Amino acid sequence: MSTNISLKHINKLAIPALIAGVSEPILSITDTAIVGNIDINATESLAAVGIVGSFISMLIWVLGQTRSAISSIVSQYVGANNLDKVKNLPAQAIFIITSLSILIILVTYPFAEQIFKLYNASDLILDNSVLYYKIRVFGFPFTLFTIAIFGTFRGLQNTYYPMIIAIVGAGSNIILDFILVYGIEGYIPAMNIQGAAYASVVAQLLMAVLSGYYLLKKTPISLKLTLPFNKEMKRFTSMILNLFVRTLALNITLYLASAFSTSYGKQYIAAYTIAINLWFLGAFIVDGYASAGNILSGKLLGGKEYDKLIELSNKLIRYGITLGLILALLGGVFYYSIGTIFTKEPEVLKEFYNIFWMVLAMQPLCAIAFIFDGIFKGLGKMKELRNLLLISTFLVFVPILFWLDSLGLKLYAIFTAFTCWIVARGFPLIIKFRREFLPLSQKD
Repeated sequence: MSTNISLKHINKLAIPALIAGVSEPILSITDTAIVGNIDINATESLAAVGIVGSFISMLIWVLGQTRSAISSIVSQYVGANNLDKVKNLPAQAIFIITSLSILIILVTYPFAEQIFKLYNASDLILDNSVLYYKIRVFGFPFTLFTIAIFGTFRGLQNTYYPMIIAIVGAGSNIILDFILVYGIEGYIPAMNIQGAAYASVVAQLLMAVLSGYYLLKKTPISLKLTLPFNKEMKRFTSMILNLFVRTLALNITLYLASAFSTSYGKQYIAAYTIAINLWFLGAFIVDGYASAGNILSGKLLGGKEYDKLIELSNKLIRYGITLGLILALLGGVFYYSIGTIFTKEPEVLKEFYNIFWMVLAMQPLCAIAFIFDGIFKGLGKMKELRNLLLISTFLVFVPILFWLDSLGLKLYAIFTAFTCWIVARGFPLIIKFRREFLPLSQKD
């Protein structure tokens, strides 16, 4: 049966995926906004949330690549009308990835202080980072469990249930943040930064429970672990290893950006925290269309519908760039009011406003990079994504960051390097994709 790639069908996948995708940055942004407005040591607490957020994002992105690998394999089998052959793969993948997450808790928990010293954290910022992490890390297995199930839903061409789960998770996190951070007089004491961490963990647990429920009730996929391993486990493992290397390279950029901004002073890391969380929000909004590309490209490849694969890529480029421009425009209209949501500190706001325009200008470029990331993941071409990100990180981002930092440009150096990094990630994928699939589409 021919695959539907109309705008209506793309939006049916993309919009719920967009809403689901913003749940993780909303968790971080909510913590950032609420912690940034507490009465005591707000700047130090905001900086700590930013540093820990960078480290946890690294862990999630490294191990959370199961979503892309599961989605790619399942969608290709859906396209080939052979889903029964991979029904036991998700449960096996979930078991492996959650076991690894527990191991990471055991390894990182005792060394939290040493880890955040590597981010140049010290004094009260270091104390708050350790305090926040030692609570927040317990939500890690629940997040990975949820991400793996989201990947299964994507492979099944369904983004509706992940959207419902994400809305419940983000909503509960916002409510709990207000209650636990600020407290309720006479009932619940204000827990400040610890309250933000507890709120995130509870929200992540709730999302995991809902994910398991919907998968079992609404799909033919079981969570029961069975042996022997599925024949696709070898390809799944290869994809994961390539994505591990790729994501480690990606997180070197985030580590360096966070470490450099921390070294400039507390107002700089606080400004960077606000800016990078808004950048993540924009990225995850655009990722709705990247998710549609991921979901549909795998199915189209499985069904050998190469002409529609080219058509899909052209449509997604147009939609993504348009969405990126809209985000940039909205950010420009509310430029100065956005900063005050997160902090009232004049020094922090000054540094944030100096570089926020760069975050906005990147949005259309991010759209191209993320959409083709999604398409290549759907096609299962993880090796190509790995190699390109290694080149973009070590031959583009790192040299530009060190060079501009030596000129004393501080946050300008960081976000200029980010912009060049995004360009180096996006445009080569377009060229490679068209070289491979244009000739195949013309044979159809």
